[in-house]
Amino acid sequence: MSVLVVGLSHRSAPVSVLERAALSADAQIKLLQDTVAAEPASEAAVLATCNRIELYADVDKFHAGVAELSTLLARHSGVGLDELTPYLYVHYEDRAVHHLFSVACGLDSMVVGEGQILGQIKDSLARSQDMHSAGRLMNDLFQQSLRVGKRAHSETGIDRAGQSLVTFGLEQLAAGADVTGWARGRRALVIGAGSMSSLAAATLARAGVAEVVVANRTFERAERLAQILDETGDAEGSAVSARAVPMDSVPAELTRADIVVSCTGATSLVLDAEAVAAAVEGRTGVPVERIAGDAPRRTDVRQPAPAEESCPLDLTAVQPGFSVMGEAAVAGMDAATLEQHAAWALGGSTVRREGARRTPETDAELITALAATAATVGRIPERRRPEPVAQPPRPEPSLFLLDLAMPRDIDAAAHRLAGVRLVDIESLAEASADVPMAADVDQVRRIVSDEVAAFGAAQRAAHITPTVVALRTMAADVVASEIARLEGRLPGLDDKHRAEITQTVRRVVDKLLHAPTVRVKQLAAEPGGAGYADALRTLFDLDQETVDAVSRAEDSTTDKNRGPA
Repeated sequence: MSVLVVGLSHRSAPVSVLERAALSADAQIKLLQDTVAAEPASEAAVLATCNRIELYADVDKFHAGVAELSTLLARHSGVGLDELTPYLYVHYEDRAVHHLFSVACGLDSMVVGEGQILGQIKDSLARSQDMHSAGRLMNDLFQQSLRVGKRAHSETGIDRAGQSLVTFGLEQLAAGADVTGWARGRRALVIGAGSMSSLAAATLARAGVAEVVVANRTFERAERLAQILDETGDAEGSAVSARAVPMDSVPAELTRADIVVSCTGATSLVLDAEAVAAAVEGRTGVPVERIAGDAPRRTDVRQPAPAEESCPLDLTAVQPGFSVMGEAAVAGMDAATLEQHAAWALGGSTVRREGARRTPETDAELITALAATAATVGRIPERRRPEPVAQPPRPEPSLFLLDLAMPRDIDAAAHRLAGVRLVDIESLAEASADVPMAADVDQVRRIVSDEVAAFGAAQRAAHITPTVVALRTMAADVVASEIARLEGRLPGLDDKHRAEITQTVRRVVDKLLHAPTVRVKQLAAEPGGAGYADALRTLFDLDQETVDAVSRAEDSTTDKNRGPA
């Protein structure tokens, strides 16, 4: 097994980088195609959600695989490799399996325990199957991750450790109030008709909103979602008024809506601050005040880097292109120096060498540094968040905006408008950092560890199966050859005796092979047991092409019967 994952998520990168690196559906397909066409990779799958982008591959060489996958991610995301590298993490073999299983259980989610990731993993597997980029390993890995995730949710209370991103976002909008009581009787506008928007619409309908209006670029999908909401009703069984509108009706609907949830695949803003301000003015008839001193969280504007001379770190020892906030940079610091470095780091983001230019040689250095760092620390975490700054009191909002899109649908500048409360992916990330994890998380971690060990053992055992099959096929050919030779020497042998001799020879061969083949499967399933297949081929002089033919035949049969879990 040689699973390699290279990626970035809300745990390793700021929202501004995730937003810029977001992959469209077409970009994901092209990334899959280029990955399997690359020399080190034979299979690939892309897991892209609103807060993570991960590329999985079956590779035959670790360093070459890291180099190729990192380069491909940078190329298709549109973020330069030197800028992307500080935020990438790398996991290999059992650690890669452990990572995906943890993701499937919701342990790595922004809101711990949320179950929506299972649907996203299933979609990722289906996309890879459609593109024929998922072979035996990717299929087994992703299908098993789905089973592990379902097991975690059914056997533990991980669901109590967190909620879906939608529910958590609505709770943030309600500012601690009960969502059902807060939402009841309000009008909701849902922009988009995908899985996240549909979940938001259904959640609002169950909470008892007076009306749900669905806007989508494809009007038929909006109509279908509105029809489903009409048929479903709220938590008390009452009918919910739902209707669909085209996207050009959004400005008019904004003046009527109390709650707006947006999650589209648009690459540019769906609602800018001016449109939001116009909607509030249309509701109240009063010009909207912009809150002074409450600056928007503009993630596309970089803070100036702190002065290098004030940093308590020997910058000459830092690999080019790596963030000085990273774990690799602070490794080995004593506590006092670490606190100084943390205080200094809050003043900026990254340090760039003066006059440094990107060349193929520097790209190679970045990749080598990434691989070396990943081998010891696994990833480079995000920098520490500064302490919250007290803000002046805001007037009570009359328009509540929830932006679940990545890249964002709603202009962050809307946060400055009086009478508006905006919750987006960035603010959700900040809020979720303070949510305590339930005790069930420890149980889920034990499940993940057990499942990783079982998966590794199964993969190692499966690796030797074609060799065992080839050995038994060779033994059967030897038996057949000897029986044919016996018939030539004893032409008068009757059918009864011939059958008895044939059965006896086969039993002898089966008994001789039974113990060693069973034992070699057991040994191969243990860590470090990959060499037993080579030993078996050497001892019995098995032809490698015969073994490969058995593997291809098994893969072909398995693929015909394989489908998403």
